[in-house]
Amino acid sequence: MSGPEGSIRGMLALNLKRVRSRRGLSISELSRRSKIGKATLSQLESGAGNPTIETVFSLSRVLEVPISDLLDAQQPTGLRVVRARDVEVLSGEGIDLRPLRRIESGQAVFEVYDQQVRAGERRDSLGHVGIEHTVVQAGRLTVTVDGHEVELEAGDYVGFDATLPHSYAAPEGTVRSVLLLQYRSDQRLDAGSPHQIPGEGAPCGA
Repeated sequence: MSGPEGSIRGMLALNLKRVRSRRGLSISELSRRSKIGKATLSQLESGAGNPTIETVFSLSRVLEVPISDLLDAQQPTGLRVVRARDVEVLSGEGIDLRPLRRIESGQAVFEVYDQQVRAGERRDSLGHVGIEHTVVQAGRLTVTVDGHEVELEAGDYVGFDATLPHSYAAPEGTVRSVLLLQYRSDQRLDAGSPHQIPGEGAPCGA
């Protein structure tokens, strides 16, 4: 990251007002729908806020756009190497996400994240647009989707409609996994505009 413009905070500040305006929502109305305070939203739009996972996912759900339309991602081309040490972490209740790559293929859009659920903690989501895919790399992960609970171990996969309420928990220790969010291309706010995941402005590093 070379500066705030390339950070998650900077990217969200650049895009939130644009997306909100496209949706025809005032800050007051967005606050009412998202349950995020007006002062917090104003700070986020000015680049002074400190967004969490919960905030970003709530905005994605209410504005009905992929996460990367808020974090400013683009389809990469050619060889792309993403170093974990260079990726800014988006943290929230019980979980840390590192945005790695956005992939567009036909009518499908995918966002790839390195996901870590912290030991003994849980993350709840009211739901957001898209289909969610998770592959556990290490640890034991408890996933609950619309009241249905499953236990996953290293190598296990789960996929579900992300609009349903869901949660991740790591009761026995820290869990590492790959999170893949899948969208239809028509769910993007502006498919024709250039986008960039934080740090993906060069072929190497994110």
